Amino acid sequence: MFRRLLIANRGEVAARVHKTCKRMGIESVAVVSTADRDAQWLADVDHVVCIGGPRASESYLDQAAIIEAARHTGASAIHPGWGFLSENHRFAVRCAAAGLTFVGPDPRHLREMGDKALARDTMTALGLDPIPGVDGFLPDLETAKREADRIGYPVLLKAVSGGGGKGMRAVDEPGQLADAWRDAVAEATSAFGDGRMYLEKRIVGGRHVEIQVVGDRWGQAVHMHERECSIQRRHQKVIEEAPSPGLSAVERARVLPKVAEAVRKSGYIGAGTVEMLLDADGNLWFMEMNTRLQVEHGVTEELLGVDLVEWQLRVAANERLPAAQDALTPSGHVIELRLNAEDPSDGFRPCPGTVSTLNWPQGEGIRVDTHLRAGDSIPPFYDSMVAKLVISGPDRPATIARAREALAASTIGGVTTNIPLLQQILGWDAFVSGQYDTKSLERDLLGAV
Repeated sequence: MFRRLLIANRGEVAARVHKTCKRMGIESVAVVSTADRDAQWLADVDHVVCIGGPRASESYLDQAAIIEAARHTGASAIHPGWGFLSENHRFAVRCAAAGLTFVGPDPRHLREMGDKALARDTMTALGLDPIPGVDGFLPDLETAKREADRIGYPVLLKAVSGGGGKGMRAVDEPGQLADAWRDAVAEATSAFGDGRMYLEKRIVGGRHVEIQVVGDRWGQAVHMHERECSIQRRHQKVIEEAPSPGLSAVERARVLPKVAEAVRKSGYIGAGTVEMLLDADGNLWFMEMNTRLQVEHGVTEELLGVDLVEWQLRVAANERLPAAQDALTPSGHVIELRLNAEDPSDGFRPCPGTVSTLNWPQGEGIRVDTHLRAGDSIPPFYDSMVAKLVISGPDRPATIARAREALAASTIGGVTTNIPLLQQILGWDAFVSGQYDTKSLERDLLGAV
C-alpha cells in the first residue's frame, strides 16, 4: 500500500479522500490554490502545498504543478478525486512518466470512455444495449439532419467529449436542429476543446439510473447495484437515492450482471459508473461511462457498507477486489442531498461568502460529507456544492422522514443555500411516491420556486 498520497482536488472532495487515507494509515498531501489555502480542514492533512492562483486553470488543472508537488513531498501516488483531472487520460500518462501511480483507470480506458461515441461502440460490442442513435460522430450538420430523420424526432445532440450537460441540446422537430447544432458545437468547443457531436433518440419520460462498478488487475469486476439520479435541473443532479424506486426486480437482475461482465471483458481497472437511461416501459439503455467516482458514491457506500475510496486505493496498489459479487448485498434505503451555496429563487445564482455559523445533524443513519467549518470562506471560483447529507434508513419512507429531520437541523449561516428547495422536494408528491423522471423537477416544481 502507498505510504504517502497526493490528493489532486479541493474542498469536500479532498476532505473525503483524506478521511480514508487517515483511517488506512496513509499520509496525505493536499494541493491548494491561493483561494483555498486558509481552509481550516487543511490542519488535519499531513502536508499542504499551494500550487497556484485562485482559478482552476492556475492551480487544480495545472498538471505540471501537481506532479511537481508530488515529487517535492515524496508522494508515490495521486488520487484525482472527481472533477478537474479525474478523467484526463493525458494526466494519467504524465503521472506514469513521472513514476507516480494514478489512482484510476489506465489511460486507454480513460480515453475510450471519455469519447462518448467510442464508449457507446465499445460497450455495445461488449453486450450492452445502447440508446438508438448514430455510430461514431457526426461530421457536419447535413449528416446530422439525415440521421435525425432516420432515427425520428425527438432527438438529443450530445458532445463526444461532453459531461455535466454541456454541449447537449434537445431537438423536438427538424426546424430546431440547425440552431441546436450551432449552440452545442460552440459550447462543447469552449468547454472541452472538442466540438464533435453525436446524436441519439431522446427518450421522453426517462429516468437516470447509474451502476457503480469496480474492476481489478486480476481479471475481476463487480457491480455495486444501482443509484437513481433523476432529480435534476439542467442535467445537474440534486438528489440521488438507492435502490431506484423505478427499476423493476426483473430488469435489475437482467442488466446488472451484464454490466459487470462487460466491465470485466473490457479489462477495466478501478472504479467507474455506467450511466443508463430507464425508459417509460422499464427498459435500461446504456448512455455512457464515467471513469471515476461520482459525487453520489456515498449512497452506494452506505447501501453496502463499503468504502469505495479504499477499494480504489487497493486496486491501484495491485491488490484484488476486497469482496466478491455475492458479498455485496444491499441493506435498507439511502438518499443523498446536495447542499449548494446558491439561490434557487434567483436562477440558482452562486452565493459565495463567509460561513458565519454551521450546524450539522447527528444521529443514526446520518452522514455529512463536507470540508466546511464556521469561519471558512466559500470562494467564487469553483462549483457551488459545499456539503452532502447521506441519509440511511430501513426503507424509503423512513429514509425520507429522516432526511427531512436532518435538513431541518442543518444551518449554514452567512450564505444563501438550496436547503429550502431540498426541503420542498422531500415533501413533493412526485418524489414521495417515487413517480418522477429527469424532467419532473424543472417541469413540475421549479416553476413554483
